[in-house]
Amino acid sequence: MVDADLVATFKAELELCGVRPGVLVAALSEGQVRQDYAQATMIAARELGAEVFHVNLPGRDGKFGGMAGNRPVVEMLKKSDLVMDFMGLLFSHEQNEILASGTRMLMVLEPPHVLKALAPSKDLRRRVEYAGELLTKARTLRFTSPHGTDITYTLSQYPVLTEYGYTDTPGRWDHWGCGFVLTSGDDDGVDGKVVLAPGDISMVFQTYFTAPVTLTVEKGYVTDIAGDGVDANLMRGYIESFNDERAYAVSHIGWGLNEKATWHNLATTRNARSPAMNGHPELGVNALGFYGNVLFSLGPNTEVGGANDTPCHIDLPMRNCSLWLDGQPVVEAGRIVMDEMRVPGR
Repeated sequence: MVDADLVATFKAELELCGVRPGVLVAALSEGQVRQDYAQATMIAARELGAEVFHVNLPGRDGKFGGMAGNRPVVEMLKKSDLVMDFMGLLFSHEQNEILASGTRMLMVLEPPHVLKALAPSKDLRRRVEYAGELLTKARTLRFTSPHGTDITYTLSQYPVLTEYGYTDTPGRWDHWGCGFVLTSGDDDGVDGKVVLAPGDISMVFQTYFTAPVTLTVEKGYVTDIAGDGVDANLMRGYIESFNDERAYAVSHIGWGLNEKATWHNLATTRNARSPAMNGHPELGVNALGFYGNVLFSLGPNTEVGGANDTPCHIDLPMRNCSLWLDGQPVVEAGRIVMDEMRVPGR
């Protein structure tokens, strides 16, 4: 049995994704994980008059589970219009190939209450796309913080990605619940210092920083991680554990525009990695997109077409930062300053 409210939530999302008669939808899952999402997708897609099928792969160990090297499934998914990804193929070569065929893809990993609370809107899309246009035109990005961050990105090598929580455009990927814009600096074009301060978030550990951690960045790579507390030691140890110099590379940079997302969400959940509603783990999408955050990241850049596919990926949403594009202020002390991106009253 699938909850009627869950079907209604998925139906509204699929409508935003342009699902209608003549559209072919694929639900992609693994093992017993998110089977209710796959069933809700199939019911909702049929109610919208679309064709739909479900690919359920056996759960197994590996970077991308049962998808890695599975040519028949890749070819099957390339024939669909929309893939609802309940496995999490982000940063995989398989995802890139599927998108290159013109198939669009939506990653859906959060528990039902988060999907509903962070349901996307056309206005969020408008604001994120405006941000994307600004970032596409920019050639330098600089951001600072009251704690000593001051880092500059040269922008000429990689495209801009927009995430507003749904996709109706061929070949486009998105993540339900997000709301931000991002790009990557040139491979050797990021220099400066980033100070992760108390209250900033480590997505890999699903925790808030409690003591400052200072990262020195030279030509796109972290060359020093300074700090005496647990936070700095955790970051050093985690990156070192991959035994991969590429893990020290600076990855994407951007800012959050989702007014529904909350910085405090991690503090109000039992444990972001423990089972949540209906057995779904809460993975922290609130932290990625909360309004006015600067999203600094380390690790792979395949998301924007780069060659660094290190498995070490660390997203670090930061509060109270200021960000400029070609010297023009975009975020000031955690507040969006341009009217075209602002939410009234924020």
